[in-house]
Amino acid sequence: MKKGMNTVISEGSRLGEGVEIGHNCIIEEDVEIGKNTRIDSNTIIRKGTRIGADSFIGSNCIIGEYQNDFIFTGKREGYELVIGDRCLIRSGSILYSNSTFGDDFQTGHQVTIREKTKIGDHVSVGTLSDIQGNCRIGNYVRLHSNVHIGQLSEIDDYVWIFPYVVLTNDPTPPSEHFIGVHICSFAIVSTGAVLLPGVEIGQDALVGAGAVVTKDVAEYMVAVGNPAKEVSDVRKIKNKKTGEPAYPWREHFDRNMPWEGKGYDEWLRSVSKG
Repeated sequence: MKKGMNTVISEGSRLGEGVEIGHNCIIEEDVEIGKNTRIDSNTIIRKGTRIGADSFIGSNCIIGEYQNDFIFTGKREGYELVIGDRCLIRSGSILYSNSTFGDDFQTGHQVTIREKTKIGDHVSVGTLSDIQGNCRIGNYVRLHSNVHIGQLSEIDDYVWIFPYVVLTNDPTPPSEHFIGVHICSFAIVSTGAVLLPGVEIGQDALVGAGAVVTKDVAEYMVAVGNPAKEVSDVRKIKNKKTGEPAYPWREHFDRNMPWEGKGYDEWLRSVSKG
């Protein structure tokens, strides 16, 4: 284990082989850090955090941030933050306690993710994005920069959410009666869209840029405008360069997906046989 200047590692923490920690870091008690993980300077790892192997955490991060109960009462027992293997958390990010993150998780810079959030494997959250807690996000989800995910949101596997999208949750603001948005697998939400509380975006649906979605969007439908209206079947959209069908996108795009280099149909058959 390598440790930089002015770094404090509390007794009772467990650090794997090959761990490297930069300058001015604080590793609190009851922390586990997997082998070959590196932590850059000026980062705090709070009590009860579990970090997997072969990960990297950038400078000026707070991992396992306090919840309100500690701020107001000083109590923080029973909370863990679990981060999987091969994760990349870039500088300035804040991850609250009482959440779980799967393997190969990535953030951009200055990402905030609040408590009670469950995120699957191979998920990326772009710079300056904000996940407001009590959310469920599946596998292979892509959130670009400046995305806001309201509490109680549910995002299934293989969803794409582009910059400046907002998922809201309060139908009568301000109130305590939140209703989360649900986005189904393979759906796409384009830049600047706003999804109002309780709407469901169906599988393979496409929400157009700047749309304000006030009601459910059916699977395979394209919804555009304010308020958003269903205008077409997504399978009718052609690639402007090739003239071929552009959707479902999984049949034409494979970068960083489990079917990369195989094709979706072949991959699905292999998974089904397994």
